[in-house]
Amino acid sequence: MRLGLFMMPLHPPSRPMHEMLAEDTEKSLLADRLGFDELWVGEHFSASSEPIASPLMFMAGLAPRTKLTFATGVINLPNHHPAKVAAEVAQFDHMTGGRLILGIGPGGLPSDFELFGNTDPMQRGKRMLESIDTILAIWGQDPPYDIGGPTWSARITQAVIPEFGVGTMPKPYQRPHPPIAITARGIDSFGVRMAAQRGWGVVSANFVAERVVEGHWRTLSAALAANGREVTGAGWWMARNFCIAATDAEARDRIFDAAGANRYYFHYLSSLARRANLLETLKPSAETPDEAVTLEAIIENCVICGSPRTVLDKLIAFRDRAGPFGHLLMAGLDWSGPNADWEAETMRRLAEEVMPRFRQHIGSAGG
Repeated sequence: MRLGLFMMPLHPPSRPMHEMLAEDTEKSLLADRLGFDELWVGEHFSASSEPIASPLMFMAGLAPRTKLTFATGVINLPNHHPAKVAAEVAQFDHMTGGRLILGIGPGGLPSDFELFGNTDPMQRGKRMLESIDTILAIWGQDPPYDIGGPTWSARITQAVIPEFGVGTMPKPYQRPHPPIAITARGIDSFGVRMAAQRGWGVVSANFVAERVVEGHWRTLSAALAANGREVTGAGWWMARNFCIAATDAEARDRIFDAAGANRYYFHYLSSLARRANLLETLKPSAETPDEAVTLEAIIENCVICGSPRTVLDKLIAFRDRAGPFGHLLMAGLDWSGPNADWEAETMRRLAEEVMPRFRQHIGSAGG
């Protein structure tokens, strides 16, 4: 059971960008000191609340300063030419000596969809698959390249000079390529079925109700079996929000505090979900009416909070219900006001007090 930090990141939009980036760097370094295994960083081009346009660029600055495995959370493939992604990911993989997981997805920010002309959800899905197929083809061969598709082409047939390496695309450090993982939000996710078919990992979003991630395991286990693969959660990442304090009462006070970052986090995401008609994934039951999906109800369902003992018990019960995920990702929050101290305490208690016992429980239960 590996532990990671997942940062969209998400901040109040009024904060200066350099301040947010410095804070996210500090949080990443803290995760490394505390023994976190992985750092996942998201990509958004057109939201001052989510200020990292290039997760690879951000993480490159951390690579020589940490032991972390880095992961893109995610590169939204429809927004990029696949040859550019292939070259930059290969470079980053060499820079880190293979400390990279390639997280991919179709995107999730409406303003990015509009910016890049990807407003049709079916088209985004097709472009994502076209892109990753092109990337894998580039990595899987030497020049000349003549890879075509409905959206992009990757072609170098005339300007190839082998003795000087001209016309040769870089291949990753990890062979044949870094592990690939895809995000999942819907309860019966096409991405989950695709991951099982292709041998990719699955990352269950933290901003969905528990019943949704239970659906992810039903879909994943069935699809793995149907594709003749071992039915295991080893390649399944589970992202959740946490708040851990000395007592249950203190932790609950923090998640519902008006200044609390968990409250801001789910206010932001639920507001966007309502606008996009995606509130369904935040409902604890499919029969829950929209008016019952209050901010307080969302926080109750999506944040694992309490003392270390309580959080351990909740994690064990959650894994029993949701399925045998092999990786746990803690969502990173904004550090405004009291939240820097609150989240640093949560990270420390999760890494030092909860995870050793959680791993021990999983080991004694046979995984």
